Amino acid sequence: MKTRMLTIAVATLLLGQPAGAQDKIELKASTFVPPAHWFFSEILTHWAAEVAKRTNGKVMVRLFAGNSPFGNVMNQADQVAAGVTDAAIGLNGVPRGRVPRTLIMELPMIATTSEVATKTVWSMRESHLAEDYKGFKVLGLNCSTGIGFFTRDKKIESLADLKGLRIRAPSSQVQATLQHIGAVPVTMGPVQIYEALEKRTLDGIAMIYDGLVGFRIENLVKHYYRSELMVICFHAVMNEKKFASLPADVKKVIDETTGDAWAEAFPKAWEKSEVDSEKIARAKGIVEVRPPQEVRAKWRAEFKPVVDQQLAELEKQGIRDARAIYDEMVKRADEFAKKK
Repeated sequence: MKTRMLTIAVATLLLGQPAGAQDKIELKASTFVPPAHWFFSEILTHWAAEVAKRTNGKVMVRLFAGNSPFGNVMNQADQVAAGVTDAAIGLNGVPRGRVPRTLIMELPMIATTSEVATKTVWSMRESHLAEDYKGFKVLGLNCSTGIGFFTRDKKIESLADLKGLRIRAPSSQVQATLQHIGAVPVTMGPVQIYEALEKRTLDGIAMIYDGLVGFRIENLVKHYYRSELMVICFHAVMNEKKFASLPADVKKVIDETTGDAWAEAFPKAWEKSEVDSEKIARAKGIVEVRPPQEVRAKWRAEFKPVVDQQLAELEKQGIRDARAIYDEMVKRADEFAKKK
């Protein structure tokens, strides 16, 4: 009798709600960047609005930036896997070992533009890179424009000038490259960079103008060596079970507003942000040096030992096709670059 009365009470409560209230869906999406960064203010904010529009308000995406309890760069994919958040944009190199196959893209001289690098990893997501995303619905993969090296005091006119400098590295691949050069790689999250530069425990950072301005550190460096030696990549993932539980029409909307659409949107946003951020940073007096093309032409051969060592480490970790993944990335990146 009690069970029957409880059932009636719940049914009455539901019937008393406004029509369709019980059909509302809330999705929580997080990222590690500050609210002003375009990852949040443009890509995610636009996505949330578009999802709400296309579902006639049935789906609301709640967004959490880097200053929220869900903003720790270390936790983005783990929170999604645990169901704490439903989707997130994370940094591939943090935590170490999260997406080891995709991280191969950050080795030197595979790609130097966001468009080429993004198209390369996105085209390989369901084949060579699929193992990295078990348990996730992949919403997008993207990479930055080619990064260089900002320094507090020392002007860098060649990679050799980085020798002995403490340089923040965002991934294990960048760390290995810096070690090869003779620099001292330092690992830390993006939000820690400002304090480290201010206290002079860092001499410089491996970054692009976008990150420099995005994390408000353009006043703490004076020089930029625009090597475009490698790219930094990111993942956007959703809890696979959560996606599977959604109505077919909602799944369709998510597929149409992420995936291929983001593979087109992110490179354009990266390029625009880099141009805008460079203007802001150069206005602060940052002096830029670009390596001559004849110097850059030698770098793929020069950094072959780094590539071989990193691929050998991955093979020891059980990724037996690490070399095949690298070779395919180089092949596809070269093909995409020719089509530009």
